[in-house]
Amino acid sequence: MTRYVALLRGINVGGNKKVPMAQLRALIEALGYTEVVTLLQSGNAVFTSKAKQKPAQLERQLEEALAKALGFEVGVVVRTRDELARVIEANPLPGANEAPSRFLVTFLSGVPDAKRLAALDPQAYLPDEFRHVDREIYARFPDGIGTSRLAALLSGLRLGVTATARNWNTVTQLLELADH
Repeated sequence: MTRYVALLRGINVGGNKKVPMAQLRALIEALGYTEVVTLLQSGNAVFTSKAKQKPAQLERQLEEALAKALGFEVGVVVRTRDELARVIEANPLPGANEAPSRFLVTFLSGVPDAKRLAALDPQAYLPDEFRHVDREIYARFPDGIGTSRLAALLSGLRLGVTATARNWNTVTQLLELADH
């Protein structure tokens, strides 16, 4: 049995792309997955599969099922429980536990376009800072996320992959859910 975490992109934000969490749980269960739980209203689901699957396969399966059920497209990024634990362990920036609401992890469905990432000048966004590690971008916002130019840039960055961000509180809570 493998535990997975699915992160839906851009749902239930500003009244757009509404997806009730009960409907999301039912949709995932209808695909044959068990022990489905959701966290918050922003599209975070943890579930179990009897068969080990590649996260990319699950992403496509969930995206297709969501489009069919809801009538609109929703990007999905999936990590196994162990991958999520490694994301937390690999955090290259200080301060996540001290100010978790000012710290984001942007989860990517694949390795992003290196040229686009290299074109970002970290010095231009200080005191905010970010680091790219594999399929995640870690970012720290000492003065808050709401007015950050970096936060706006990362949310709209065209990296050639699906990207969705979660604050550190949510990331650690998802791991706790995956461990139950």
